[in-house]
Amino acid sequence: MPRRTATMLASTLVLIALLCAGVLIKVPYSEMSPGPTVNTLGEVGGEPVLQISGHKTYPTSGNLNMTTVRVTGADYSMNLVESVYGWLAHDSVVVPHDTLYPGGKTEQQSTQENAEEFSQSQESAKVAALTELKIPVTSRVVVSTVVKDSPAQGKLHAGDVIKQVDGTPVEQPEDVAKLVTRRDPGQKVTFTVIPAKTAEAAEKAGKEPEGSRKIVITTVKAPKEDRAIVGIQAGTDHTFPFRIDIKLADVGGPSAGLMFSLGIIDKLTPGKLTGGKFIAGTGTIDDKGKVGPIGGINMKLVGARDAGARYFLTPDENCKAAASDTPSGLTLVRVKTIDDAKKSLEKIKAGDTAGLPSCSAG
Repeated sequence: MPRRTATMLASTLVLIALLCAGVLIKVPYSEMSPGPTVNTLGEVGGEPVLQISGHKTYPTSGNLNMTTVRVTGADYSMNLVESVYGWLAHDSVVVPHDTLYPGGKTEQQSTQENAEEFSQSQESAKVAALTELKIPVTSRVVVSTVVKDSPAQGKLHAGDVIKQVDGTPVEQPEDVAKLVTRRDPGQKVTFTVIPAKTAEAAEKAGKEPEGSRKIVITTVKAPKEDRAIVGIQAGTDHTFPFRIDIKLADVGGPSAGLMFSLGIIDKLTPGKLTGGKFIAGTGTIDDKGKVGPIGGINMKLVGARDAGARYFLTPDENCKAAASDTPSGLTLVRVKTIDDAKKSLEKIKAGDTAGLPSCSAG
């Protein structure tokens, strides 16, 4: 066999061996890539994403697209070849597996957590939008969860409205923990609550819930901390003056909050908030309209640009990362609150883009 042929054959066999090894070698990484974008003003599966009844709505135009990130599953084992390809590709990013699934979190646990965050983000989006429009929303502090085998199990239930703790009125969820920790572990604490079923019946009837009762619970010491607990997580429940439904399946996490809020505002106000423009964005939102940071910002930028967006509403804390690798043709707009976003949309509509708050990589 000629030396040249032998050399080529050997090189080919080595290359094949390396490729086989690369496929067989598993690495502790996961991949993130751009996910689908959804126009909150549009429809999915023939059904409007935002459905409002009991209040006048107005025609909309253009796009207010929420953005998503696609990730490999918790049980997926990436091989060396895939990880190298992901590192080299511009439209994906390879991250340590624990970044997406910390502490050995399973696919089921992650899906459940994302679903809960998505549900909460919808509630906050509604509250923030109506508050921005000066439409009253009734809020109350409730028991969100009861820890299994805790002192509160069997005495307090998810959905119970917490009116007082040891006779002190409760205004915010964080008030509950503060009042409980005034006691030493082993001491009793008295909750004044309205049972969940009573509160639910009153809400359906459009009335304020009544009929409180007192529940006495003996506190215990918190694990690894010298403070008293009863084993509940307090949260906020809202009663809206009319019905707002968000119809969107197979999406999780809290990052669509801002875009849902803006879509609701657009539908409830005359005029067209986007002016017909294609705007995308991301960001969590709380009940007071504050916009928070999210993960996977660069993948969301790519997804938005590929969908046709010209402007991207970017949470302030994500601005530096977003500005460091912005897809061509996409203008970043920095937002800290829902009011910031609304004002920027008005500028985009009017063509006053020079005055938009921008993101800097510095």
